[in-house]
Amino acid sequence: MRSVAADTMADDPRPYRVYLAWFGPGMRKVGITAEARGSARLLEQGAVTFSWLGRGPLMAARRTEELLRAALGVPDRIPYAAKRAARAGLPPRPERAAELAELHARAVALAGWPGSLERAPFVAVDHAAAFGLEDGTVGDVGGGDGGLRLAAAVTELVAGGSIAGHLVAAAGPDLHVAVEGKGVVVVDTRLMKGWRLGHTGREGREGNEERGSWLALPVRQLRGDVQDGLF
Repeated sequence: MRSVAADTMADDPRPYRVYLAWFGPGMRKVGITAEARGSARLLEQGAVTFSWLGRGPLMAARRTEELLRAALGVPDRIPYAAKRAARAGLPPRPERAAELAELHARAVALAGWPGSLERAPFVAVDHAAAFGLEDGTVGDVGGGDGGLRLAAAVTELVAGGSIAGHLVAAAGPDLHVAVEGKGVVVVDTRLMKGWRLGHTGREGREGNEERGSWLALPVRQLRGDVQDGLF
């Protein structure tokens, strides 16, 4: 009944921030978050790089968000499958920051900003290392300066199914698990809703049981080296 996302909390007195987030080449979005939450919203979304754009009352932040959508064509949502595909081969950090800096400069140059919104200078915050995507942090499953060579994604959880391996990265709701003989498998933790978490033994599991690595869940193969149309 009362939700910022549904625009039914126009009287929220808390200060809000407008942000620009980068998820992959050409994949940028604008959004708002309560100032008290800091960068938590960006981490939840799996934003690889972001910068604050402004600060002010809720409705001023919302109007700024709408301004960027209308004037620059910047979306406020990006399909999660597109974020995951882009994560498989990230460009170097300076390129990520440069693409976001260009958008920030265009945004602050727009006319029509609400007078109550304080503009913020461009400061790129990079989450690649925090997610485990930075070069050198994931051993032999790294790809280039950043990213992962993703092999498959779990499509659903099933009774008696399980996955075991080495957790090499975690971005947004995705866990990236290196499974012996299978490559890096993505587990979307949103699939866990309604399931009970518990210990699983090695008996009867396929894969390298001595190393505690196996995969016994339905998966969809991913082509991390070739990125087709995202939308």
